[in-house]
Amino acid sequence: MNRMVLGCCVLLLFSTLATGQQLTLTARVALASESKAKSSMDARNIVLWLTPDADSVKPKPVQHLRLVQKNKSFEPHLLVIPVGSVVAFPNRDPFFHNVFSLFEGKRFDLGLYEAGSTRDVHFDKPGVSYIFCNIHPEMSAVVVVLDTPFYGVSDQRGQILIPNVPLGRYTRRIWYEGSPPETLRELTREVTISDNTSTLGVLRLPDPGMPQPHKNLYGQDYAPPNPDTPAYEHR
Repeated sequence: MNRMVLGCCVLLLFSTLATGQQLTLTARVALASESKAKSSMDARNIVLWLTPDADSVKPKPVQHLRLVQKNKSFEPHLLVIPVGSVVAFPNRDPFFHNVFSLFEGKRFDLGLYEAGSTRDVHFDKPGVSYIFCNIHPEMSAVVVVLDTPFYGVSDQRGQILIPNVPLGRYTRRIWYEGSPPETLRELTREVTISDNTSTLGVLRLPDPGMPQPHKNLYGQDYAPPNPDTPAYEHR
């Protein structure tokens, strides 16, 4: 009888390995702030990802996505994409825009381009790119480029779901707009996902508060709007 039980366990083990057991993991991000009640804080758009130790895990296929310029804003504000993807930046406003990123991630300047036109950017390496318009300082977006398919983005309550995670060892990382890099590095952990893992726990982050003003393409403050230039709409 013991041999039969042992044989069944061995078969079950090999069956699990052969099928590549995968889990759906949950996590929650809790924001801490002295100036706000916890219940009123918006914890959306926090990115959590797992980078496997093994090189055998295939990343998600390259994608072709869009960051639309419309109503003097980027839609959506956040894109999380696999490395190698191409992002189009169509101008849907009735006036000129400029798109640039000089901070971490992919560095580029798409120049001045008119309504109805589109320009593309190939994000060829992992990193976080902060996107701005050199004409309209209120416009901003973020492109997070990952070399792993195992990630999730938080909802308003800070809840994160990461599906289809194989068993194994990973490096857990987190990103939240406005959080200092040293704070995010302190939350980096080595984790092991086993067949009884269901959650990555609660990650506590200080609320970064209101975003700080950024400089223009040339590292200077933005000039006041000039309605006589083609870059601005005429009212």
